[in-house]
Amino acid sequence: MKIRAAVAREKGAPLKLETIDLEAPRPDEILVKVKATGVCHTDLVVRNGMLPTPLPVVLGHEGAGVVVAVGAAITKVKPGDHVVMTFNSCGGCPSCQDHAASYCHEFFPRNFFAARADGSSALSADGARINGNFFGQSSFATHALCHEANVVKVTSDVPLELLGPLACGMQTGAGAVMNVLKISAGKSFAVFGPGSVGLSALMAAHAAGASTIIAVDINPARLESARSLGATHAIDSRQTNPIEAIMRITGTGLDFALDTTGLPAVIRNAVESLGPRGACGILGASGPDAEIVLNETHFMSAGRRLIGIVEGDSDPTIFIPTLIDLYRSGRFPFDKLVKFYTLDEINIAINDSETGAVIKPIVRMN
Repeated sequence: MKIRAAVAREKGAPLKLETIDLEAPRPDEILVKVKATGVCHTDLVVRNGMLPTPLPVVLGHEGAGVVVAVGAAITKVKPGDHVVMTFNSCGGCPSCQDHAASYCHEFFPRNFFAARADGSSALSADGARINGNFFGQSSFATHALCHEANVVKVTSDVPLELLGPLACGMQTGAGAVMNVLKISAGKSFAVFGPGSVGLSALMAAHAAGASTIIAVDINPARLESARSLGATHAIDSRQTNPIEAIMRITGTGLDFALDTTGLPAVIRNAVESLGPRGACGILGASGPDAEIVLNETHFMSAGRRLIGIVEGDSDPTIFIPTLIDLYRSGRFPFDKLVKFYTLDEINIAINDSETGAVIKPIVRMN
């Protein structure tokens, strides 16, 4: 079938809106008419050539839409179902068998190689290959093929166009708090970098009843957003030493911290802000060779922990509906973070994300 898609053809260049060809679903594939998709930092990293995803490619990995057709082997969803498309996984490795698909042994090839498991692509233009299946979906398009492993059926009484960001960024932030750190009522928490991921973590901490919630950033607008979503304190690290400020606020240090920046110096600040037995999660890295340097005595002597987290350590089939339920109850108001764009405006959405003008862009496939 013919579809409309935003194609990344050149490293660092604007995406090109094109009419391209999409194959019919194979027996193990699901055809989704995409309603909307979030723009994530990972899409921009790949477009800029910082990961080995081949070009040309259709990116997009926070898609939400309606099932149009399913292959003969599909039992999880049926035509007409509202779905969110999340990260892909193999389904058979030890991690997948333990319901820890975000640590799938094939996570990188299944999500970043932009090809089916057999190396083929369902996308083409005038007979020439366009790489697809990015994160098992390639949802910067009016239609996408996905798989049982990365499709999640969602309720139809919440606006479908709003739900795509739950597939990656917001799942990552909220899951870090709820699934890994397991923050409980009365605890203290700080997020270093309150963008869409960090603010999702902050909202989750607020929903969990954390009594002290601190946002640390260099962007005053982001700090103000953090306050509006439940932060009890906001620290501009350009003007104030964040470790000293956190010690003044907490007395003995944090119960929990979360870094979303991937910057080694910021991660060290987060760890040094922990109190005894405190835990810090990290959600990214500034590059493949980045290294974290910590004071060994400080880290070891009080039982502090540093934890790497991917996709919120979540089982999306369970966790995405959980976040939707929290949203419906008013405890996870992630709609306050988003701004909508049309597909024709996708490059504007990307630019607004890069410059920080918008916290979370969502592109509607009109």
